[in-house]
Amino acid sequence: MSTRYPFTAVVGMDDLRLALLLNAVSPAVGGVLVRGEKGTAKSTAVRALAELLPEVAVVAGCRFSCDPASPDPGCPDGPHGEGAREARPARMVELPVGASEDRLVGALDIERALAEGVKAFEPGLLADAHRGILYVDEVNLLHDHLVDLLLDAAAMGSSYVEREGVSVRHAARFLLVGTMNPEEGELRPQLLDRFGLTVEVAASREPEQRVEVVRRRLAFDDDPAAFAARWAGEETALRERIAAARTLLPEVTLGDTVLLQIAATCAAFEVDGMRADIVMARTATALAAWAGRTEVTSEDVRQAALLALPHRRRRNPFDAPGLDQDKLDETLEQFTGDDEPDDDPDPQGPGDGGPGGGGGIPPQGDGPAPEDTSDAPGNAPGDAPAPAPRNDAAEAGERAAVKAAEPFRTKMLSVPGLGEGAAGRRSRARTEHGRTTGAIRPRGALTKLHLAATVQAAAPHQRARGRSGPGLVVRRDDLRQATREGREGNLVLFVVDASGSMAARQRMSAVKGAVLSLLLDAYQRRDKVGLVTFRGRAAEVALPPTSSVDAAAARLEQLPTGGRTPLSAGLLKAHDVLRVERLRDPSRRPLLVVVTDGRATGGGADPVALAARAARLHAADGTAAVVVDCETGPVRLGLAGNLARELDGTAVTLDELRADSIAGLVRDVQGNHSARRAA
Repeated sequence: MSTRYPFTAVVGMDDLRLALLLNAVSPAVGGVLVRGEKGTAKSTAVRALAELLPEVAVVAGCRFSCDPASPDPGCPDGPHGEGAREARPARMVELPVGASEDRLVGALDIERALAEGVKAFEPGLLADAHRGILYVDEVNLLHDHLVDLLLDAAAMGSSYVEREGVSVRHAARFLLVGTMNPEEGELRPQLLDRFGLTVEVAASREPEQRVEVVRRRLAFDDDPAAFAARWAGEETALRERIAAARTLLPEVTLGDTVLLQIAATCAAFEVDGMRADIVMARTATALAAWAGRTEVTSEDVRQAALLALPHRRRRNPFDAPGLDQDKLDETLEQFTGDDEPDDDPDPQGPGDGGPGGGGGIPPQGDGPAPEDTSDAPGNAPGDAPAPAPRNDAAEAGERAAVKAAEPFRTKMLSVPGLGEGAAGRRSRARTEHGRTTGAIRPRGALTKLHLAATVQAAAPHQRARGRSGPGLVVRRDDLRQATREGREGNLVLFVVDASGSMAARQRMSAVKGAVLSLLLDAYQRRDKVGLVTFRGRAAEVALPPTSSVDAAAARLEQLPTGGRTPLSAGLLKAHDVLRVERLRDPSRRPLLVVVTDGRATGGGADPVALAARAARLHAADGTAAVVVDCETGPVRLGLAGNLARELDGTAVTLDELRADSIAGLVRDVQGNHSARRAA
């Protein structure tokens, strides 16, 4: 068994260590989500926590870790009487991002079903994690179908399996711990709310602390056993303190004043639902027990709010995490009663056997600034030379970035046909999960058995194969792979016109609002996104394809406008980006979204012809395309419609992009594309 890095040897990261320890004291807190940049020891700290948890008493031989004191009456291995019991270390089960549904929830034991003719259930990771820790590294990359199963299990404390003639229910109560790098994409709000606490971690900028991190890591890598031995005393002391806090926890009381502070804080920060109130109450209670107190103080409530509320206040992936500490302090002070205990409010409590209190506002990361300053005096237009004059006076020079209009719900745009890309929520695709549509002979390893088709293929040959018992005689060529249809995520590449013709402030604000709305839609549908902009004399890749839509929103917010309209350059740059992405990820189909008024005034002697030629390159590749027509005014030239025809795609106006005003757009995108391809 490999030696794990000691928890007490982790340098800094007080908030992370405290959040993990509070869950060790009170598993009812609901787990921890650890957000932070790569290389910050997120996984190291989580894995080290398992060594500190007390042993678990289980019924001997039970695959579902039933508690001998109160065994699950519905346990598949039950019923359990007064049989043998045993103690084992608490488990930390890791859920791989690419795990199958069967591996997570369990499935029919196919080998016994076919060979012996009996129904036997093979437990999954949820059964293994019962009464322990379920750890998901890169939880934001977890496939949607696994997220749905986790949500169900976390909500009900049990797992239900209904498939292939098997109906099984077993307890599945676990401490859910996830780590993620926000640069790789955000987490679905439903799963985000299931984590009791969240912390933001970042590498220290203090040279002395960084030196200590390197020194300890090198010492551990050179001799893990010796390094762990040096920290054995601190580990034992921390383990004993956790046990003492668990014993004290039932005696901790929540006064009416404290409960009022918790409710007022959740109301003041406008969090959804009541889960935040419950989590704050449990966290504050655990903080008091951790400090060796039997009464919860206002400081416990404050600390609990800093850990339990930041991720629940985010309405979309572009909101910066964190709490306004001044507002928090004002709320707590407003509802402070006269019965406040005089105990030491330090959540660390006496002794030094653990991390400090922590609890500062999490780092804000690289997300967009919460306040737009585009109208400030310091943001006047630059002194770059003005392009050649045109009728549109807005193109006289570069203009500062303007704030995006309020985003809205858009109609779904999808890629026509049936793909085989990464799991998502946009276009139809053959997937490893979803509804079963048929069966085929497996090509390579069998991953999803179609039981009925396999039995049907093997049944006619049973007499010839000399079958004599209840089992079915099955050969390799009888096996059938289930074909399933679900939804895939796509690469949505935005090509945004930032030229002078778009520079009117109200107009560009509406354009940015529309693109921001489409980015929100891409986030919800688990797409990758990219951003190409064009203005002046050239185009640039403002954001290479990524799963982080908040990075795309930040680049969009800072986008200035002005200059000529090199439409052909923008389309050619997009063609280059898609060509490279097809080599990197050939199964992920692209959707090109061109946001422009259709004008072309730069890039050569005949810019309109050049733009049409560049558009036909995308059409030849079969790239699904939508042109968002930004032309306004009573007189319209219809240039965006011409561009859409060259792209073999569909044109929609900004008004038509709204979900409540363009019924049937998906049908139009697919129908027009198919009709043109057939012609």
